[in-house]
Amino acid sequence: MPPIQQKGFKKPKNTKQTALRLFSYFGEYKFRLAAVIICVILSSAANVYGTYMLKPIIDDYIVPLIGQQNPKIGGFLVNILLLLGAYIIGALSSWLYNRIMVTISSGVLYNIRNDLFVHMQKLPIKYFDTHTHGDIMSRYTNDADAIRMMMSQSVPQLVSSFLTVISVFVMMIVLSPLLTILVIVMLFIMFGVISFVGKRSALFFKKQQNALGAVNGYVEEMIEGSRVVKVFCHEDKSKDRFANINEALRNASSNANTFANILFPIMGNLSYLHYALTAMVGAALTIYSGNSDVGFFALTIGSLTAFLQYTRSFSQPITQMSQQVNAILNAMAGAERIFQVIDEKPEIDDGKATIARVVIEPDGKIVEVAHRTGQWAWKRTGKNGEVIYNEVKGKVEFKNVTFSYDGKKTVLNDISLVAEPGQKIAFVGSTGAGKTTITNLINRFYDVPDGKITYDGITINNIRKDDLRRSLGMVLQDTHLFTGTVMDNIRYGKLDATDEECIEAAKIANAHWFITHLPDGYNTMLTSDGENLSQGQRQLIAIARAAASDPPALILDEATSSIDTRTEKLIEKGMDGLMKGRTVFVIAHRLSTVRNADMIVVLEHGRIIEQGSHDELIAKGGKYYQLYTGAFELD
Repeated sequence: MPPIQQKGFKKPKNTKQTALRLFSYFGEYKFRLAAVIICVILSSAANVYGTYMLKPIIDDYIVPLIGQQNPKIGGFLVNILLLLGAYIIGALSSWLYNRIMVTISSGVLYNIRNDLFVHMQKLPIKYFDTHTHGDIMSRYTNDADAIRMMMSQSVPQLVSSFLTVISVFVMMIVLSPLLTILVIVMLFIMFGVISFVGKRSALFFKKQQNALGAVNGYVEEMIEGSRVVKVFCHEDKSKDRFANINEALRNASSNANTFANILFPIMGNLSYLHYALTAMVGAALTIYSGNSDVGFFALTIGSLTAFLQYTRSFSQPITQMSQQVNAILNAMAGAERIFQVIDEKPEIDDGKATIARVVIEPDGKIVEVAHRTGQWAWKRTGKNGEVIYNEVKGKVEFKNVTFSYDGKKTVLNDISLVAEPGQKIAFVGSTGAGKTTITNLINRFYDVPDGKITYDGITINNIRKDDLRRSLGMVLQDTHLFTGTVMDNIRYGKLDATDEECIEAAKIANAHWFITHLPDGYNTMLTSDGENLSQGQRQLIAIARAAASDPPALILDEATSSIDTRTEKLIEKGMDGLMKGRTVFVIAHRLSTVRNADMIVVLEHGRIIEQGSHDELIAKGGKYYQLYTGAFELD
C-alpha cells in the first residue's frame, strides 16, 4: 500500500481567496444578511447617539439647573427617556443580529460539511491510503468549529466594531478636531501593533490546526490498535510518540495563543494611555474655554464628557476587532484545510459501458429487465447510437501489467494471466508479493499505467467504475460493519434487497443460525464496528453481504481468515453455491482452502513464478509444492 503522507506546516497560500470562497456560501442567505446589516447599523447608531446625548443633557440641563431652587426638569426627563430608548433599541438590535447569525452560520456550516462529505465520496482510495483518518476527521470537527465560531461571533462583532469606530470618529471630529488628532496618532500606533502581531498569529494558527490534525490521527490509530499495543507491550513507545506529537501541538498552540493573548493587554494599555492624554488635554481646553486664545478649540463640560466616552467607545471596538482577527485567522486556516480536501481531484471515471440485469432468451436475444435474474450483460452505445448488449461471462485477463503505488517501487511486474468464465482463481504467495494489489487493480481502485486488464474483452477503463464494482462482490480480510441492525449490514450489499433476500443470503453464508440466536435476531443493533460479535461472526455477516449483492464475479481476500476450521467447513457448501457460475478470485494463506481452485497463481516479488491446478503444481515440485508440504512457509 502507498505510504501515509506526513504533511509539514505551511503558511496559508492565499487567505484572501479562501475568505472569498468561504463567504460565497452566504449567497442563499442574502436577505437574512441584509437584516443583520440593518440591525448592526441600528445597534451602532443607537450606541453612538446615546453617547452624544450626554452633551445636551450636561450642557443644557445639568449645568444650568445646578443651584436653582425650583429647577424645571421636564426637558431633562425627555432627554433621559430618549437616551434610554436609544440603548434599548441598540440592545434589541444586537440580540436580533446575533440570533440571525447563529442561524446563518449553522446553515453555512451544514453546506460546507455536506460539500466536504459529498466530495470525499468521489475521492479515490489512494487519497485515504495516503492520509491519516484522524486528520481527515479533524477537518469535520476542529476546522469546521473554528469556522462556526468565526461566522456566529467574530464576523458580526467585527462589522459592528468597524461601524462603531467610523461613527465615533465622525462624532469626535464634530466635538473636538484638536482631540481627534490625538485619536489619529493613537490609531496608527494601534494598527501597527495589530499588523505586527496578526502576521505572526496567522502562521502559528495554521501550524496549530495541522498539529491538531496530527494528534487526532495518532489518537485514532492508537484507539483502533489498542489490543495490538497491549499485546506487544508497546505502551511506553506509544506514549513517547504521542508526547512528541503533543509537544508539537503545544508549541504551535503556545505560540499562536501567545501572540493572540498579548494583543489584548497591549491594546488595553494603549487605550488607557489614550484616555489619560485625552482627559488632560480636554480638561485644559475646558478650563480655558473662556479665554480668547483657545477660541475654536474651546470645549464645554458636556462635550468633554461625551468625547471621553467616545474615547472608550473608540478604543474598545479596536481592541475587539484585534481579538476577532485572531479568531478569523484561525478559521481561515481551518477553511483552507477543508478546501484542500474539496479541491482534491475526484476519482476519474471515463468508462461508458454499464452493467444491466437481463434475460437471455432461447434464441440468444438479450432483454434488459429490472428484477433479479442471475444473468447480466454489459450495456454499451454503438457508433450509430444503438444499444449493444454483451453477456457478462466473467472472463478477466491481465496483459503484461506492471504497477507501482509510488512510481518508484514496482509491486507487480509483467503480470499476464487469464481467468476463464466460472473459474476459481487463487493467489498465493508471501506478504507483499502483490496478491491484494491484483484485486485493487481489478476494482480500479488504482489505474494501470502499463499493460491492460480486460473484462469479457472490454478494457476495464472503458467500464464505469460503479458498474465494474457492482459486478465484483468483495469479502475483505478486515471486515467493517456499520452502526445499524444486522439486517441493515447485510442489505448494504444491495440496498433494495428485501428481508427475505437478506435472510437467504445469510443462509448461504451459514450465518442464519447464529443471527437467530442473537438477542433481537436480525434486528440486533451493531455498534463500534460490530464489537458485540465475535470476529468470525462479523466475517460471516460480511460474506452474507456479498451474497446479497448477487454479483457476476467474486473477490475473496482472506475471506475465511477469521473463521475456525469447523465453521469454514460449514460455509464451504454455501460458498460453493454462491460461487457457482461466477468467476472467483481468492487470496488465501491457508492453502487447504484453495485446493479445489481451477487455477492457482503463485506470486513472488510481484511476479508470477508458477500457475496451474493443485495437482499440476504438486507434480511440478516447485515453490507451491514446498509451501504445501511445509518445506517452505509463507511470510
